[in-house]
Amino acid sequence: MKRSLFAGLLVLLTTLTAWAQSTPMQDILQEHSDLIVKSSRKTIEPAIQGVAASGLPQAQDVMQAWQAKAMWMRKSDGLFFRGEKLDAKTYRLFDFDTGATVGDVPKSDLKQIKPNSGIRAMIATALVQFQLMDPDPVLRAEALSAIERAPDGKLLEPLRASIDGETDLVLKTRKIRIERLLTIAYDQDEPTRIAAITEMSDDLGLDVRATLNPLVTTTLTAFAGDVPNTVNVARVLEPDQDSLSSDAAYEVLVAQGMAPAQITRDDIRTALLEHSDGTDVGGVPIAQLDTDASRTRAYAALTDAGLVPSLVSDADVAASLAAHSFAEIYDEPSAAITTAAQDALDRITTRVAAGQAVDLTLDALSLASIYFLAAIGLAITFGVMGVINMAHGEFIMMGAYTGYVVQQMVPNHTVSILMAVPLAFAVTFAAGVAMERLVIRWLYNRPLETLLATFGISIALQQLAKNIFGTQARPLTAPGWLDGAWVLNDVVSISYIRIAIFVLALIFLGVFLFIMRRTRLGLETRAVTQNRAMAASMGINPERVNMLTFGLGSGIAGIAGVAIGLFAKVTSELGSDYIVQSFMTVVVGGVGNIWGTLAGATMIGFFQKGVEWLNPSNTLAAQTYMIVFIIIFIQFRPRGIIALKGRAAGD
Repeated sequence: MKRSLFAGLLVLLTTLTAWAQSTPMQDILQEHSDLIVKSSRKTIEPAIQGVAASGLPQAQDVMQAWQAKAMWMRKSDGLFFRGEKLDAKTYRLFDFDTGATVGDVPKSDLKQIKPNSGIRAMIATALVQFQLMDPDPVLRAEALSAIERAPDGKLLEPLRASIDGETDLVLKTRKIRIERLLTIAYDQDEPTRIAAITEMSDDLGLDVRATLNPLVTTTLTAFAGDVPNTVNVARVLEPDQDSLSSDAAYEVLVAQGMAPAQITRDDIRTALLEHSDGTDVGGVPIAQLDTDASRTRAYAALTDAGLVPSLVSDADVAASLAAHSFAEIYDEPSAAITTAAQDALDRITTRVAAGQAVDLTLDALSLASIYFLAAIGLAITFGVMGVINMAHGEFIMMGAYTGYVVQQMVPNHTVSILMAVPLAFAVTFAAGVAMERLVIRWLYNRPLETLLATFGISIALQQLAKNIFGTQARPLTAPGWLDGAWVLNDVVSISYIRIAIFVLALIFLGVFLFIMRRTRLGLETRAVTQNRAMAASMGINPERVNMLTFGLGSGIAGIAGVAIGLFAKVTSELGSDYIVQSFMTVVVGGVGNIWGTLAGATMIGFFQKGVEWLNPSNTLAAQTYMIVFIIIFIQFRPRGIIALKGRAAGD
């Protein structure tokens, strides 16, 4: 019996000892129990660091449960567990050390640990070192994003340790880049930091500049006597020179406690009011305190009595400034690092300026291609035929709506756009032929009547579009492969849609040149344009040529509408947004010359983008300046950039 009792006690003691030795995480939580339960951002840091720095494999699970508000404290003994909700009144508890199920406990016997958003952010930062080597690549990516949002020197070593074992090439590249940035900001070894700065000096990323800029920030500091050699001096300043006024220099002395503050008139009045006995102040009757001299005399009396601080005279200010030196001191103490950082920033600034010039050029080319697409049809109807077609913008609008209708029937965006291009040409070609046959052919050589007639047709087509499609903008969605942008670096990028429009403009240019120079229609068009009577005598039907040429210009406008609709809102007013620019493009470039239209579109695009770059807060002003510029330009070159020569120029 005794032998059995001793054996039972031995088993119990062994179990208790094993249990006591196998709960290291619970011990840490108990050590910081008051801080965890209180959950104050100001005091929680030791508890978080205690768990994170424990080196225990359970640390990540504990902090994840804590962050997700899944940590519960059992009221009976104050132990912490991870809890899972079974129903509204019952939770299943799991031991943090073993992961084993502790049991199902009523909610009334538990207290939920609810960290606020600030504490959860601190836990997230502490979790990063574990997530960097997590098997789940999503968690590793989230850890890198957390480091980018809140860089911390404590994460540098865990990040370095995770790089070699990283199997995902994209994540490894991100890790290396972030490691370089953290090295620049937090590494204690000067040569290592300088090497990282030099390595990243060709990178135009905003994060690189954000990391380098704090290394070259300065603080204006005053020194008694000369500037010491122990500080990292950016430049020495002299009061009233080097953009440092005497007042600003003296304020620095006051802020550093190296000189008394100057007493202003308001300070004197306030002091006099505080020390007035109702009849006089400092021996000066209140009735006499109506001048600066009397108030100064009264204040001096208060100063002699030790009631207020002394006045600071101009001589005192000059003496204080003369006794001190002023310099802008780098916040970074190492001169070698600030020099490397400044050299890197200078190099980056130069490359950013070059990149901005390239980006502005790409934007200008993109805008020029849009104007060229919108104007190429008008270059035929107005430039070649001499017809002032104010309804040209509505053909662009019809092409965009054709693309919208096709997409309603064909869900595949790539197929629908490929179908919409020829259909838009067919629809607007037919509309152009009908318009030429019914209206335009009766008004040749009558420009005023043509303008009024086509303007009326423009209004009618806009109202018809409103009646059919409504006034709300309709979506014309680009294919998925046109989403996003071609990004060269953090400065230079251009959307794939703009690239596609640029390519389409070049295709249109080639097609137009081919038609006008390599086809019979082009030959007949050029013949009718130069001499209508002579062309008719040679067997060419001028009316047929006019009809087909007008239809061709209208059809090209329809295709342009599909392209423009991919990035612009498709409404009944779409065409009116481009009709003015189209006419300006044709006129500035040179009427009747496709190369002139291309040159005009390029010039207008570059001018508008240049003005927008100079005045980015008011893009509408760019169009105003552009119109003024064109008016002035036409005064000097009334025939445009590329003027027609020979008989074609006679009209």
